[in-house]
Amino acid sequence: MLTHPQNLSHATGYQYAAGLLLAIGLYGSTHDIDFAEVRRSFRVVLVAVTVGVLVKASLIATVMVLAFDRPEYLVLGIAVAQIDPLSVAATQKSDRVSPRAKAILSVWAAFDDPMTVLLTLYFSALAVRYGAGPAGDGSVVTDTATVFVDLLLNLGLFALVAALWWAAAAWLGSRGPARRAGARPAADVVALALVVALILFAAQDMMVLAVALTGLFVRLGRFGAGLETAVALAFLIASALLGVVLASGEVFLREGLVLGASAFAAQLVVTLLISRLLVRPRLAWPDLAHLGFGQQNGITAILLALALEPRFPGTVGVVGPAIVTVNLLHHTFQWARVDRWRRDLSTAPESQHTATAIGQEMKPEPG
Repeated sequence: MLTHPQNLSHATGYQYAAGLLLAIGLYGSTHDIDFAEVRRSFRVVLVAVTVGVLVKASLIATVMVLAFDRPEYLVLGIAVAQIDPLSVAATQKSDRVSPRAKAILSVWAAFDDPMTVLLTLYFSALAVRYGAGPAGDGSVVTDTATVFVDLLLNLGLFALVAALWWAAAAWLGSRGPARRAGARPAADVVALALVVALILFAAQDMMVLAVALTGLFVRLGRFGAGLETAVALAFLIASALLGVVLASGEVFLREGLVLGASAFAAQLVVTLLISRLLVRPRLAWPDLAHLGFGQQNGITAILLALALEPRFPGTVGVVGPAIVTVNLLHHTFQWARVDRWRRDLSTAPESQHTATAIGQEMKPEPG
């Protein structure tokens, strides 16, 4: 198969493998999120990962279709609309922004991924309606209903897993004040078994919202360290698959640059809308910049591109350069942010003032 890379995206088991890698990445992105963070920013994040994702995808898709007049480019808005949670986790070290802004971006990045996967079916069907790919049956109303059914199925699967987990935890006595000795290791084994079974099942039909929600509630305990390795391995495999598919086809550099720039700009637009309408008290400039310039793409964009490639050939050739463009823009704008220069200009006087104050405090009083 690797000697003929053009056949990779049509190989038996390809779609399942893409879904499996995606499920591992999404579970890993939500596994370490503090549920208290979700509660504190629930309204903002809920709008961001529903209306926000839809607006971003629509803006990006509109730019691509108007710029290149190709109906199949509707799906590209989906492929890069989400924020990569792994990249966000690696860049949340700045002390220029508040813990509140960091929490909002972390939860936003974790949950816009499964929403974009759910919308992939809808946008793919729209692209088919407008003449891209093979002919399709049904209508836009049918496609919309299918998306809602998929959403309900995801929630039902999550409810089943959550019920099994709570029942097992109660039976083992690993919750509440009266914990049995040795219950936690047993609970970790049960959690691992549930998560593995869920991921294997969910990968068949891309039921990744259920996987992401499970990550908030079912924690792996002593097996958590192995999860980081699994996510890193999934990223490496996805990157390798992307390279193989790119090597077998044409790279569309111009389209990729436009797609990446559109995704970066769409994140800023959605951030400004959400912050003005929903966030109280208002975000300070450093926090607003942290969210507005927070667009990054990684494993989810790679896997969505790989999943879309069989139906829309050339998707990987556009999304590959777009991922590079988005990440370059992100790091450039983070480096050039106004608040960074303000802080640099004020560092020396502030440090001198602080040293003087400390010296005065340490000076012994007369007598």
